[in-house]
Amino acid sequence: MSVIAAYVYGEGRRVRGIDLHDPGSLYIEPGQFAWIGLFEPTEDELDILKRRFDLHPLAVEDALKSNQLPKVDVYGDQLFVVARTAHLEGEKIGYGETDIFVGANHIITVRHGSARAHLELREHLEAAPAQLKHGVDYILHAVLDFIVDGYFPIVDAIEEEVLAMERYALDAFLSRAEVLRIFGLRRELMRFKRVLGPMEEVASRLEHHEMPCVDLEVRPYFRDVYDHVRRVASLVESLRDVLSSVFEASSLMEQQRQGAITRRLAAWAAILAVPTAIAGIYGMNFEVMPELKWRYGYLMVMVVILAICLFLYTRFKRSKWL
Repeated sequence: MSVIAAYVYGEGRRVRGIDLHDPGSLYIEPGQFAWIGLFEPTEDELDILKRRFDLHPLAVEDALKSNQLPKVDVYGDQLFVVARTAHLEGEKIGYGETDIFVGANHIITVRHGSARAHLELREHLEAAPAQLKHGVDYILHAVLDFIVDGYFPIVDAIEEEVLAMERYALDAFLSRAEVLRIFGLRRELMRFKRVLGPMEEVASRLEHHEMPCVDLEVRPYFRDVYDHVRRVASLVESLRDVLSSVFEASSLMEQQRQGAITRRLAAWAAILAVPTAIAGIYGMNFEVMPELKWRYGYLMVMVVILAICLFLYTRFKRSKWL
């Protein structure tokens, strides 16, 4: 059974439970409203709710597909809101979908692929009857706020990994796997940003536009949802910038290290060129060469080689090439 929780509320308090297969329990008295939570329901279960609460066929079709971007659709005197949930799946961000049908006396949440149930949220709202008595529009705000709050642990976890990469990149070369991880994180953050944009629009529309089932005094609550989405979007953009900086800093550090190694090699090559050149000249076996038969010729050549090499070594050391 995909029904997680289904109750009728009146004056901010739970009145009774709902059985989808009992037509009598779906009757809602004036002043009351139903809050039904479903997880990956079947077509038959949604069809029961469609006939009882006069849900729009297009909205029901979207709820069954579960592949929509965040949006707000108005169907007569009812609202259909799509929100995207997010969670970490190992090193990647996994996405789910929550579809919300809102009418004058009902709110139906349909979850797909989200591991975070609304039971904790329902208990929290039931503990505050003064808030719950606002009705379905306040619950809509609470559900959207619950979904957006689930984004922050994702950003926090990625931020810790990014900061660890930043510290490591300043001390050592990034391996191929670490470079691929940086680009993988950037790709995940870009996908996340594409979800946050429509979520901002959803919260903004619910706050600023006149919508059925959303009272004027409840509309400012959606400003809080909008601010939370904007904050997450700002953090995501900052993390993308940090990842770019980590890669650029790592590249600069690697170039600097390679330059230092190149200078050392060039310095040693210059030092070794002296004995190589002298030894090459005297290895030509010509009959007539300066000091070839001199008693101290070999010693003099070695002294000259050592003196020149020591001079070059000292100069390169002072210039920090060695």
